[in-house]
Amino acid sequence: MNKLLFLLLSTVLCTACGKKYSIEGLSSLSRLDGKKMYIKVPRGNEMVSIDSAEVIHGAFRMQGRVDSVVIASLYVGNDCILPVVIESGKIQINIDNAGMTVKGTPLNNCFNEFMMKKNALDDMAYEVERLESRMIMDGKSPGEIQAEVERQRSELGAEVDKLAKTFIQDNYDNVLGPGVFLMFCNGLPYPMMTPVMEEIVNDAPETFTNHPLIKEFVSVARSNMSRIQEAQSRSAVN
Repeated sequence: MNKLLFLLLSTVLCTACGKKYSIEGLSSLSRLDGKKMYIKVPRGNEMVSIDSAEVIHGAFRMQGRVDSVVIASLYVGNDCILPVVIESGKIQINIDNAGMTVKGTPLNNCFNEFMMKKNALDDMAYEVERLESRMIMDGKSPGEIQAEVERQRSELGAEVDKLAKTFIQDNYDNVLGPGVFLMFCNGLPYPMMTPVMEEIVNDAPETFTNHPLIKEFVSVARSNMSRIQEAQSRSAVN
């Protein structure tokens, strides 16, 4: 989680010198009362606090000036809990038993809508993993179970790919596109390029492909894919 958020936090693109931001947070979790909340951004290899506030009776507030739009991170003490786009305007954070939302400014609204859709697909994927047990209890055959589980996994995977691709392409030129691309990169077992990722990179403008972390990931991933293909070719010959 921390690695993911560090990658997200490193995405800085458009400037907005001298503009103000404010954060108004509400929490219905009593355990957060009296806790210190921090907004942190990366500086070198460290996460540096740029703002902080104490949660008092379920509320916390911060404000400051933004020199550039950046995906920062909200911390409770030393624990990172969610990404926040720091941009001009009033940012509203809500924390309750159902989860956490960040709204109020254009990019935060956009990112929140994306995460809601992704979370819904994640919930569906969880139900697919439970499907096998239910089908066994219903007396279905092993072949029928495997076929149905694989079908639903494939359909959900295609939906996730479509959601991510569309969102990233729609946000190539702001912090959300590179941030979400890096989020999906971090979810892979090792750096590699899936067909959807290749489509995203091949269609992307230079402002996206020249992002230092994306450029590094793509280079390492394509190198890994080349080595895998070479190993497979040697195995086929032998």
